[in-house]
Amino acid sequence: ALCLFSPRESLLSPAAHAARAKQSAHGPEPPAALREARSVPCRSRGGCRDPHPRPSRVALLDRNPEAGQQSKAALDEQFEAQRTVFIQCDVTDTEQLKGAFKKVIEHFGRLDIVVNNAGVNNEKDWESTIQINLTSVIRGTYLGLEYMRKGNGGDGGVIINISSLAGLMPAAFQPVYCATKHGVIGFTRSIALAANMENYGVRLNTICPGFVNTPILQSIDKEENMGQYYSYKDEIKNMMQFYGVMDPSIIAEGLITIIEDDTLNGEVMKITASQGIHFQEYSQTPYTSKR
Repeated sequence: ALCLFSPRESLLSPAAHAARAKQSAHGPEPPAALREARSVPCRSRGGCRDPHPRPSRVALLDRNPEAGQQSKAALDEQFEAQRTVFIQCDVTDTEQLKGAFKKVIEHFGRLDIVVNNAGVNNEKDWESTIQINLTSVIRGTYLGLEYMRKGNGGDGGVIINISSLAGLMPAAFQPVYCATKHGVIGFTRSIALAANMENYGVRLNTICPGFVNTPILQSIDKEENMGQYYSYKDEIKNMMQFYGVMDPSIIAEGLITIIEDDTLNGEVMKITASQGIHFQEYSQTPYTSKR
């Protein structure tokens, strides 16, 4: 659900990466596990290989201990075991999340990159969807800033919050999911402005993927997820055919672009089957950041 990296210096390599994620219809979702080389996401239930791996350290946070341990074991087979740590954590539990961040600092000594990608797609249990998709992202962002911002003794860093194309458009069958993903975008753009104005030394950006070829796509149209909107199940299939389904590797490429490009702050990266990686354009005002 949450991925923490250290050190940042090891990330600056041009190699592209593949990612495998358990995803919602519109973006990466938990459980999350990241591969060690260059700290690129390779969430559980999938594997990655990089022809040019570089050392880094990764903390995997997930409420599912089995998935988390499997992800760590997969990384340990390819890299040194001491470079990864798994911490069981429910991101909706404030004390657990605070404790997890503290453990990462104690274990690795520093924090450089935070990827908030916890998420569910459940209109039936909509209150839980809000807690996981939005509240936990806000909390994870504030905790990351607490440890990384320069005015608080940190060395700066990068925070990437995973939203969705559903954060940029309506969907009749996912009103609460859409609301949370819109919220992630608005929050991240706003806190990025504050970080820039206050010289935190931390960049904050959002990634909005479209449909991605992952296991959760097989259950996205189930009644237990759609609830009262189950009658729209055929519309989901039609949307997938219309927009297309992407390979997870392009999401990893987008993540690396944001990590490596120090000019990006407050940006909303869209990743679609038709246009690939591109950015959402917004009208500039005197109070918005300049790209």
